[in-house]
Amino acid sequence: MVAPRIMLLHATPVAMDPVHSAFRNNWPEAETVNVLEDGLTIDRAKTPELTPQLTDRFVKLCHYANDLSATGLLITCSAFGPAIERAASELSIPVLKPNEAMFEAGIASGTRIAMVATFEPAVITMVQEFEEQAAKTGSKATLTTIVVPEAMAALRKGDADTHNKLIADRASELSQYDAVMLAHFSTSRAASLLRQAISVPVLAAPESAVIKMRRLLQSASRK
Repeated sequence: MVAPRIMLLHATPVAMDPVHSAFRNNWPEAETVNVLEDGLTIDRAKTPELTPQLTDRFVKLCHYANDLSATGLLITCSAFGPAIERAASELSIPVLKPNEAMFEAGIASGTRIAMVATFEPAVITMVQEFEEQAAKTGSKATLTTIVVPEAMAALRKGDADTHNKLIADRASELSQYDAVMLAHFSTSRAASLLRQAISVPVLAAPESAVIKMRRLLQSASRK
């Protein structure tokens, strides 16, 4: 059987290690290919909203990834929700938003959900996506977001330990929720440390996304 080729579209290099780790642990047979355009994150941080120009640029990258004999496309940056939706409508392969599988798991965990983010420009569209997902399922789940931008700053300097500690230091604010979601692929590095600090479920996007992509493609192959 030919291994499925999963294109990974990154808007920042700090998302790459977590998703590769998730594939090694959950779907090692898949062939993963990276497309990185880190200027997307730089330019996204300069505007409060996702502009038409950034959307067009992002969608073109999705088409490029599709043209490389992709079986599926997994986006690893959470700041481009509407652009991902447009790309998904234009491509025939499965296209996964980075957080949709994690949101599904969070909503299934209860009604009081917390999310820890480190890149604030991504929060607006992520909250919209969460609320849309909750409405689809008839859930009354609510979302509280805590932003820790200094953690992202540390990670971009190569200091993952400080990144993880800064997130785990917010544990006292998170222990009363039904589940805690780590907003970005890059944030999943802190999952282990945060799980040691609180007893509620801590959900990480890369693992959830890889498992869902595998399930989608296996289901399609049986039809």
